[in-house]
Amino acid sequence: MRARDRPEVPRGAGAAFGLRHGLVGIGGWLVPPPSTLVEAVLALTATDGAAAAQRLARFAALPDGDLVWTRDVDGTFRVGRVTGPWRYVTAPAADRCGIHHVRATGWAPRAVPHDTVPAAVLAAFARGGLNLQRIRAADPVASETCLLRAGGDVGR
Repeated sequence: MRARDRPEVPRGAGAAFGLRHGLVGIGGWLVPPPSTLVEAVLALTATDGAAAAQRLARFAALPDGDLVWTRDVDGTFRVGRVTGPWRYVTAPAADRCGIHHVRATGWAPRAVPHDTVPAAVLAAFARGGLNLQRIRAADPVASETCLLRAGGDVGR
């Protein structure tokens, strides 16, 4: 979780924020803060362009129950399950890391050992994207297994 519009924020700060608060999120600071997703998409289109707005729309449309991955400050992999709808957060902690568009997420309590992270997840992170990449794993059971190994089936 990194905010594209905040390159000065240290790597891992967004993930730390999300893990601490039970959230997964993306950047896209907006003034004034939007009260609806439609307002947010329109505002992002005007300020950051169509690609940013489409990224937000895809993020907001993730089905509850989808698994998400991030890397903690120390580089370890964490897996969680989306458990709530989109909302815009204006808290000081969100300002510091640049993560404002969030979804409630049940994160596994422990990191996933690197040698058990699915290859598709490793490949997605190796591409170096800043946020929100769809991972099409050949074996979707592998991610579910990682979630269980990391401390339980969160959010179901």
